[in-house]
Amino acid sequence: QVQLVESGGGSVQAGGSVRLSCTASGITSSSSVCMAWFRQASGKEREAVAGINAYGSPYYADSVQGRFIIFKANAKNSLDLQMNSLKPEDTARYYCAAAQSGCYSYSWRSSSLYNYWGQGTQVTVSS
Repeated sequence: QVQLVESGGGSVQAGGSVRLSCTASGITSSSSVCMAWFRQASGKEREAVAGINAYGSPYYADSVQGRFIIFKANAKNSLDLQMNSLKPEDTARYYCAAAQSGCYSYSWRSSSLYNYWGQGTQVTVSS
């Protein structure tokens, strides 16, 4: 049974940093073909934040490019998201997702690509 569990969320002031981790069981972060972080703010639709393919190539939403870094920590079997220079508009519940198929720069944002989802972790950025 595949399970994704997010951790590392919390409250932080604008300009601060937070690191999220997604621990995978039933799959290995190194073998999952595509993994990603999504977020959903209150009253808004879920949106893709960052993704990474099987070869380790990262993808980022324009809104987080240059501030967030996605990477696989294979020793921990986890997918991490280092979030820097946080803004109040980054406030959302963040979800980890894993796919059984490949992803590319034109497809990683599609939530329908992903077969497995975590329960999410809340990140709140205050001004």
